[in-house]
Amino acid sequence: MEAYDLIIVGAGPAGSTLAKALEGSGKRALLIDKQTFPRDKTCAGWVTPSVMETLKIDLTDYGNGRTLQPIRRFRIGMMGQAAVENNHGSVVSYGIRRCEFDDFLLGRTNTPRQLGIPVKNITRKDGNWLVNDTWSAPFLVGAGGHFCPVARQIGDGPGGHETIVAAKEVEFEMTHEQARACKARGDTPELWFCRDLKGYAWVFRKGNYLNVGLGREDNQKLSTHLQDFVATMKSTGRIPEDLPDRFKGHAYLLYDHAGRPLVDDGLLLIGDAAGLAYTKSGEGIRPAIESALLAADVIRQAADFSATSLQVYGDAIAERFGHRGSVTEENFQIPDWIRMPLASTLMRSHWFTRKVVTEKWFLHQEVPVLAAGT
Repeated sequence: MEAYDLIIVGAGPAGSTLAKALEGSGKRALLIDKQTFPRDKTCAGWVTPSVMETLKIDLTDYGNGRTLQPIRRFRIGMMGQAAVENNHGSVVSYGIRRCEFDDFLLGRTNTPRQLGIPVKNITRKDGNWLVNDTWSAPFLVGAGGHFCPVARQIGDGPGGHETIVAAKEVEFEMTHEQARACKARGDTPELWFCRDLKGYAWVFRKGNYLNVGLGREDNQKLSTHLQDFVATMKSTGRIPEDLPDRFKGHAYLLYDHAGRPLVDDGLLLIGDAAGLAYTKSGEGIRPAIESALLAADVIRQAADFSATSLQVYGDAIAERFGHRGSVTEENFQIPDWIRMPLASTLMRSHWFTRKVVTEKWFLHQEVPVLAAGT
């Protein structure tokens, strides 16, 4: 049995950021992930400058041999009506490929790791957690996404009681003919909101790579909405006619709608395992990075790993992202017959799509950068 101070389950952006932040702290950590890296990760794939700044990523270095698509514009609309395009004048985000981004972050850590190893069992013995009857630690961190096995140890765990966002998407390298026929531009992601306001779709070109997908909280109608959207995008020339028929799915929780406890005795959740994706946009990368850094601060200073000591992390999350359920549509109880026509009108407005949808909901430009070690 190999003993550690903590075991991090999940080596994606949250897990690798936590591992990197704890290096030099005296804590002996182990990273475990069921995948080998580079891995194929389903994600639309863009990051804001604040993420790059927080992680201290040199853009020139990262862009050497990797996809780094500057984004200066957004094309936003509601399905069934014309889109509005806004030029922000400068780079407001970057398109990345998760297979490259996640591998880059993991490659910066010196933390011992076990990759390609699924977590088959977690048991508790003599104050320690045993993972696969092979590794032990008094403290486990869940960073393995929505279905993280560590999350199953806290409260009711993942299940049907949660209101999830289900998404399907495809990312592929276009042929010369496909790239020539595709009207979507690399510096202009397209966001198309469902008319019932339960989700949105996107078309995102990153060099020769194209990512197309749709996510909804009403997952029973996901495939139908996706098929309709893809057909519309093909008919208008936004995407190639011969799109690959291999859409992949994933699930996540929106912050205001998630009810997962974040800590318990010897347990803590970060990133999508904690249900931290931004409520309006569904973006999970920035919350994953920031939750990992907040967790690292708590872990370095914790006198023990009891739920009481770890609650400082929960308080830090609430301070950073707001108290869950405090500002949601349900609080206002606006009826659909008012809300939907209003949204349709607003989505035709350059001011609203730029200042609210893009800069506030998707880019979070009003939120200051969270520096490592703060």
